[in-house]
Amino acid sequence: MCGICGKLNFNPDEPIDPGLIRGMCEVLSHRGPDDEGVYTRGSYGLGHRRLSIIDLSPAGHQPMSNEDGTVWIVFNGRSITSRN
Repeated sequence: MCGICGKLNFNPDEPIDPGLIRGMCEVLSHRGPDDEGVYTRGSYGLGHRRLSIIDLSPAGHQPMSNEDGTVWIVFNGRSITSRN
């Protein structure tokens, strides 16, 4: 199972230190030793530790964004593709 973390400062004038999110990810390293990702912007930050069991491709790297980078997520789960 992967590990996820994040922080939100309710005061938008208080940016998140990426080092804080990296430290949170380090504590979760036992949950996902295969990859780590951190994203911070302004007053929020997301972190992810990845456990690669089935999907070993770089496409599973998190945090993930939409095409234009306006929405960012971290999640625990597996994507399922249909096979026709």
